[in-house]
Amino acid sequence: MITNFLIPELNNHDVQELWFQQDGVTYHTARATIDLLKDTFGDRLISRFGPVNWPPRSCDLTPLDYFLWVSVKSLVYADKPQTLDHLEDNIRRVIADIRP
Repeated sequence: MITNFLIPELNNHDVQELWFQQDGVTYHTARATIDLLKDTFGDRLISRFGPVNWPPRSCDLTPLDYFLWVSVKSLVYADKPQTLDHLEDNIRRVIADIRP
């Protein structure tokens, strides 16, 4: 997903100041994944084994885990997408609708 979707999508935008943040789940932190993310984001990677270590149980990050992502997920899957294109369209729509 990083190679086939994220990086090509990022290449369409000015992301010089963009940070990438992921949790410390084991399968997110495989050496190949971390190396790819470091190549893409440099020092702007917040992750276990990344340049900026993921702060476990951070009060600043917990609302994202327990509110924003749960809310986004419920909206993305509300109409039970049956194809990858449908799922991607839902993700784009829901993310685009988020307001500060």
